[in-house]
Amino acid sequence: MVRILLVEDDERIALPLQEDLAHQHYLVDIARDGIEGWHYAVTVDYDLLLLDVMLPGLDGITLCKRLRCRGYEGPILLVTALDRTADRVQGLDSGADDYLVKPFSLEEMGARVRALLRRNGPTRAGVLRVGELCLDSTALVATYAHRSLTLTPREFRLLEHLLRHPGYTFSREALLERLWDVNQAGGEDVIKTNVLRLRRKLQEAGAPADLIKTVHGFGYRLATTEPVDAI
Repeated sequence: MVRILLVEDDERIALPLQEDLAHQHYLVDIARDGIEGWHYAVTVDYDLLLLDVMLPGLDGITLCKRLRCRGYEGPILLVTALDRTADRVQGLDSGADDYLVKPFSLEEMGARVRALLRRNGPTRAGVLRVGELCLDSTALVATYAHRSLTLTPREFRLLEHLLRHPGYTFSREALLERLWDVNQAGGEDVIKTNVLRLRRKLQEAGAPADLIKTVHGFGYRLATTEPVDAI
């Protein structure tokens, strides 16, 4: 699961962007100033950082420099209304991998994100198969016995995570920490709800009721003894 930190103080930009990236099955945390962004970035393992330049508390250029000095090696994309050549040079020299000028389209942002993750991110199998269950994290498609599963972004993330870790049992707390944003309301009950919905959709496609197994007192795991075929 790709986890992204968006540091942006304007909710008119942050919330639509978070929603759009979530529909692409990225997990996006939002920090609303540079200080909060620093705290998130040094305590959570992010695959990509999206930093606004003009931030309260700590500006994006300084935040970028500090994170690079601390050893963060993941991709960083700076977002700003400043479009002079000198501004772009300053941003790239601060350690950023890319620079996007406001206003921007969600389509362009999505393309920049995908390009940075391809160039800088770890190589991960795009297609996972076990038995009749197949999940393509690139095409964002999941099927059981060739029947399409209509999953929400959260259900898709949950199923992908279980497929990537066959045989492992995850507590609700661990799943909440790994798959949901840091401000998620509902606590561990949101995990239970999504597991129940995912089970129901899998059963409707013909999967056994215990494909996602509850290990009482511990959590959930994918109930398979077969190795996952990763392509």
